Amino acid sequence: MTGLDRGDRGRWTLAGALLLAAMVALQVASGLSERPSAYTTAIVLVLAASAACFTAARAGWRAAAAALGGAVVIGYLAELAGVNTGFPFGAYHYTGLLQPQVAGVPLAVALAWGGMGLAAHAVAAAITAPGPARIAVGAVAMTAWDLFLDPQMLRMGLWVWHDPGPYRDVPLTNFAGWLLVSALIMVLFERLLPEPGRALLALYTTMAVMETLAFAAVFRPTDPLVAATGGLAMGALAATAWIRTRTTRRSPAWQQ
Repeated sequence: MTGLDRGDRGRWTLAGALLLAAMVALQVASGLSERPSAYTTAIVLVLAASAACFTAARAGWRAAAAALGGAVVIGYLAELAGVNTGFPFGAYHYTGLLQPQVAGVPLAVALAWGGMGLAAHAVAAAITAPGPARIAVGAVAMTAWDLFLDPQMLRMGLWVWHDPGPYRDVPLTNFAGWLLVSALIMVLFERLLPEPGRALLALYTTMAVMETLAFAAVFRPTDPLVAATGGLAMGALAATAWIRTRTTRRSPAWQQ
């Protein structure tokens, strides 16, 4: 528990909700734009800020900043290793479209690990008790997002796989790497954060719905395979999390 009063929690939650609405607006603008890559960094910024605000409403701003910052560092180091060695994702490199970059890694990519990591952790916390199972579910929830992310970013030319794989040119090693890095991030969150609230579930669910609709109906050409694969993966996890919050008795710390 933190020392936050009801007013502080409400202000952080409101800020997170407004940022989530801004992310939705930016996603819509990106989907309709001829240069969607121009919106990517802004989308990631508001996504991470929304997740951080929702986390601050539960754990306080210091814990939220530590969790987000730690996840960003883990994500950045994993990407830095990836572009230089091919481990843990496979051989790839970033193009110059996504800026700013440090040592060949876009900062927005590192920030995305933190923002969506917080949302994936909330999904896992709703589904399972603390421990190894929660870490595993959180890693799966995070990796499910990449079923959308990689095909979308490849369309925009933000990175290139040196040895394309079977899933829209994405190699299977990429998903193994995502599970590994996501698990490390979940371990960090388990140590730093209490039980998250429903607001982060809303963020994860919103992303699942928007990505599904984008691949099914907005992007040209559409991609029913990615819409179905990503939609079923993220959707099943989100639905399970929401059902668990309704059917499982939680402590007052959970109820937001």
